[in-house]
Amino acid sequence: MRLALAAIALTLAGPALAAPGPKVAAASFAQLKTPLPLPYNETADAKAQVAAARARAKAQHKLLLIDLGGNWCLDCRLLAGTMELPGLREFLARKYEIVTVDVGRFDKNLDVAAKYGLKDHFGGGVPSVLIVDPKTDALKNPGRTAALADARSLSPQALSDWLASWVG
Repeated sequence: MRLALAAIALTLAGPALAAPGPKVAAASFAQLKTPLPLPYNETADAKAQVAAARARAKAQHKLLLIDLGGNWCLDCRLLAGTMELPGLREFLARKYEIVTVDVGRFDKNLDVAAKYGLKDHFGGGVPSVLIVDPKTDALKNPGRTAALADARSLSPQALSDWLASWVG
């Protein structure tokens, strides 16, 4: 059992020895505001949105967070609802420029995912969260982009901690 828990922790872990994220008020997803958000604009020009967000992130010395998912996905909506919690929302606004990209049923905006090395079902599903250095356009979390694809098995605090772990 300990080995299984250690494997899960390694999969979710961001960079070693990262500080925990902001304390969130919700102990469980049942405490999130309902209805859960529908964060993905299904008609947006994803490439233009990502380019604009990258430019803003670079100018403001923030990381770029690209959230790939779909409004049909419960884990995507739980992540979005958690990101709206007071404390975490302000932390994310200070540290990240965030852009959501609708991938439909893995049949839309695949070029955005492919640009950062993700193919097919993005190595494990959605949400796939890309943490990008806007100066180099390099992915900071290769191999861990789908760590939140089973967000419902975590807690709001675990999501906060994971998001904070990439801030250096």
